[in-house]
Amino acid sequence: MSAHPGATTALHAFRAERIKLTTLRSLWLTPLLAVLLTAGVTTAVGAALGGKDHNITDDPSVGVFYGLNFGQVALTCFGILLIGQELNTRMIDVSLTAVPRRGRLYGAKLALGALVGLAVGAIGTAGAFAGYAATVPGAWDGPALVRSAVAGVLYQALLVVFCLGATALLGNLTAAMGLLVPTVFLLSPLLGGLPGIRRVTRFLPDRAGQYAMRYVDDPQAGYGHWTGLLIMALWTALAVYGGLLALRRRPVK
Repeated sequence: MSAHPGATTALHAFRAERIKLTTLRSLWLTPLLAVLLTAGVTTAVGAALGGKDHNITDDPSVGVFYGLNFGQVALTCFGILLIGQELNTRMIDVSLTAVPRRGRLYGAKLALGALVGLAVGAIGTAGAFAGYAATVPGAWDGPALVRSAVAGVLYQALLVVFCLGATALLGNLTAAMGLLVPTVFLLSPLLGGLPGIRRVTRFLPDRAGQYAMRYVDDPQAGYGHWTGLLIMALWTALAVYGGLLALRRRPVK
């Protein structure tokens, strides 16, 4: 008998989630798509507009993370699917039977999501930086480069965990897809461009997190780059906690 049965059970729960990831096509395809979009779109845009569009050179981070505007949609879907598929098919009841401690099951999903998000963030960010450097003339170095790269990796991990927590809170795959995907891809960027509403939208999780990646300071932001990532982390913590409460209250049928 193991001297630490709780730790063993937690590890088994994580392994079970990892098996789901590798066997369900919809789960492992979305992170792969996120990497391809993040690096590929950046490289394609850099090759097409690198010497023509000052928007991607005045602040190099805009060009580097141009592809992330599309890659984050796949990451949003991945975070939703990590728990949303089981919620909609009621397979979550089977998982809860196998792992009765709901916090442990939820923690395994969160840990897997965070690790995959970090891996996708690291590979996608490295690919985006390489694609930008290969297609856009000019050098970009200094402390802002390191901060932007680190923030780009952490942003993607936080986004996955936030979406997982929000889906658990909503308790429905369709509702999560209908709310989170349009918000991240369209609503938040559009509202962020409206002067009157921008004072509010700058505190949304994706807006705040993306500011951490910016090379140039924005006086209208009202906070620093690392503070932006902290704001996103606070949103993520709230979503995770809300999801845990919702999962604990969910009846098993």
